[in-house]
Amino acid sequence: MAFPFDINQIFLERVTLLDQTLVAGNRKSTERPDLLEHIVTVIDELGRASAKAQQLTTPITSASKLQSQKHQLYLLKDVESHRGHGMVVGFLKVGYKKLFLLDRQGVHIEAEPMCVLDFYIAENFQRHGYGSELFDFMLQHNNLEPVLMAYDRPSPKFLSFLAKKYWLTQSVPQVNNFVVFEGFFLNKTVAQLRKVPLKKPDGEIKPYAVMEREVVNQEQRALPWPFPLPHSPQRSVSSQSSNSLSVGSSPSRVPLQVTSASAVAGNRDSPQSPLTERCRARRTSSLNRSKLGFH
Repeated sequence: MAFPFDINQIFLERVTLLDQTLVAGNRKSTERPDLLEHIVTVIDELGRASAKAQQLTTPITSASKLQSQKHQLYLLKDVESHRGHGMVVGFLKVGYKKLFLLDRQGVHIEAEPMCVLDFYIAENFQRHGYGSELFDFMLQHNNLEPVLMAYDRPSPKFLSFLAKKYWLTQSVPQVNNFVVFEGFFLNKTVAQLRKVPLKKPDGEIKPYAVMEREVVNQEQRALPWPFPLPHSPQRSVSSQSSNSLSVGSSPSRVPLQVTSASAVAGNRDSPQSPLTERCRARRTSSLNRSKLGFH
């Protein structure tokens, strides 16, 4: 891809590594805003070209996304093209992703491998070995094997490239957009794999309002008439479940509540009151004596 500015002045190396800073190994880009603007233009144009080649509605690579994510973008240039001003051949974007994958036995595995997120070589530079050069540079820079990587939505051309160049043909089916190949799960140290425990089935979860009503109903069944019902379910539950004192509670109030409740029960002639039973016994005895003629 050709641009109306000198690519060789912006990207000093044949393969340039870009990260969140977009410095591109050129310290002048931090001092000259125009150079930084050119870098942003190159990345955005490459992202749009890649999205068009993959028939995507939205580019997945842009300067703003690269600045907000911890990804790496390898950019390859041709030094001699465009009358010595250089041309951009393509780019490769990689980054670590936390993934949930399935191995051959269907076991869920949690991994965080290096992933190929976007890969594009300009059409007029394809089938000239530029793709292999760029991909090999990335592998050597990260000391990686292609089988230990995951690939995000690879195109048919990319899959053919992996099969021809690195003999990656047997993939392990996944439920997400990533593709991994046989051998990925063998080296657990590099791939950072661990099994995900099966999730226990959740029991029936009742809404808080339903639980609150059940507590009130239990209190109503537990307390005999005419004891007054508590005003708050939370206060009743805490008094039944624990006899310990919390901060701010008063131990002298508990006996007073019981005494007052007993007094109210006695004044209302509760059937459970001993005083009421004695009064009834006296009246019954007096009536029986009157009937027998005793005064």
